[in-house]
Amino acid sequence: MTEVWPGRPFPLGAEWDGAGTNFSLFSEHAQRVQLCLFDADGDEAAIELTERTALNWHCYLPGVGPGQRYGYRVHGPYAPSEGHRFNPAKLLIDPYAKAIEGVVDWEHDANVLPYVPDGSADADLESDDEDDAEAMPKSVVIDDAFLWEGDRLPQVPIADTVIYETHVKGFTMRHPGVREDLRGTYAGLASDAAIAHLVELGVTAIELLPVHHISDESFLSERGLCNYWGYSTIGYLAPHSEYAAGGRLGEQVTEFKGMVKALHRAGIEVILD
Repeated sequence: MTEVWPGRPFPLGAEWDGAGTNFSLFSEHAQRVQLCLFDADGDEAAIELTERTALNWHCYLPGVGPGQRYGYRVHGPYAPSEGHRFNPAKLLIDPYAKAIEGVVDWEHDANVLPYVPDGSADADLESDDEDDAEAMPKSVVIDDAFLWEGDRLPQVPIADTVIYETHVKGFTMRHPGVREDLRGTYAGLASDAAIAHLVELGVTAIELLPVHHISDESFLSERGLCNYWGYSTIGYLAPHSEYAAGGRLGEQVTEFKGMVKALHRAGIEVILD
């Protein structure tokens, strides 16, 4: 059994300090919160959060570190007319997660909505008790350390700024100079060939179409399609794991930082859509 310490209410999210991880989740109306840890086989261990400070539920787990997958089950009223749809059968992503592994598995039988979508106007008035953990992506504890080596913002005057808007996957998949194993990734955009192309064009800032962690909508999955543009964010503080060449358990964060560092070194600022 994992030892549980009280922890701190801030910062929100999961923060590893080298010896363990502090977890904190905001909820004003929750009546009970469980932190759920998942091992490599997908087995779940639920930990009760008994500490609540400034509306933040929190704990500290010694020995838990980078690569740990987790989520939350939050108990409370299911009262749609009052704006509440608490449903502990539905695993929740940490809204402050800095990394998320994978996307919603729409091909799995589990219903990830808190109610059964039967098409009726009142469908959401009754909660669904089917567990959806196997279909849900998991939040990931990361090691936030990174060697920036004196990285600084290029600070190009606005009058001299030339912005190039592009898509991480689209740009790197089609550039002939990007190594095949790096196409479609942050590492591909940080490659010498990609950066040389941007510099040759006179670009001083690159504006990236959504790189926050995203998941396709169910109706697209049913048609064998995907949300290419990325306007379906499920984690604003986590870089999209599917654009990483190095892995999905926090490696995407390091790779994203490396991309920013490489672009800055070439005098190119990075803007996020």
